[in-house]
Amino acid sequence: MKPTITAFAASPDRGRGLARDMRVRWAFEEVGQPYSVRLLSFAAMKDPAHLADHPFGQIPTYRNGDLVLFESGAIVLHIAERHMGLLPDDADARARAVAWMFAALNTVEPPIVEYGMATLFEQDKSWYEERQQMLETRVRVRLDELSATLGDADWLEGAFSAGDLLMVTVLRRIERSGLLAHYPNLAAYVARGEARPAYRRAFDAQLAVFAASETSG
Repeated sequence: MKPTITAFAASPDRGRGLARDMRVRWAFEEVGQPYSVRLLSFAAMKDPAHLADHPFGQIPTYRNGDLVLFESGAIVLHIAERHMGLLPDDADARARAVAWMFAALNTVEPPIVEYGMATLFEQDKSWYEERQQMLETRVRVRLDELSATLGDADWLEGAFSAGDLLMVTVLRRIERSGLLAHYPNLAAYVARGEARPAYRRAFDAQLAVFAASETSG
């Protein structure tokens, strides 16, 4: 049975691939699993039917038979555990790759999201500059630590894994901020992820949705 995920019918990122369905699309493409996409409006995301699948009214969700999942990290882990290509065979290496999945979403992403949201929604506040400086410092601390850990390696834990997939999608959120320019190894790391054929297929698929929404609008 082909799984189905949900995504924005009109993504607010204007096709940049920052919405979290991109992570799931990329995971499917890496493992060669066909999937379907059900597009939702912002209003439909708050309908009881969708809330039954995602209690917080967000995207993506995953449905395959009787199994319904929400949270992009949980969905990517589910895909990685059931298909070859996103987790190592060695048990210890596999556990470390899963640890990097959690690190991407729980340690690196929160300060990056907070920094980005402040940039979008708080610039008219009198305290914006001071707060933004504080938020940028928090992001830089995480980037310093990640950069030191990655060093000259191509990927975080040997071969490319689901940990890298999630970490690259997190770091892409600050590509336009200029912060990655201070970390050449992280910028190159993101570029390697974006150059993967599976990434390109996933990106093109989500971009096509945005292009269609622009045409219909």
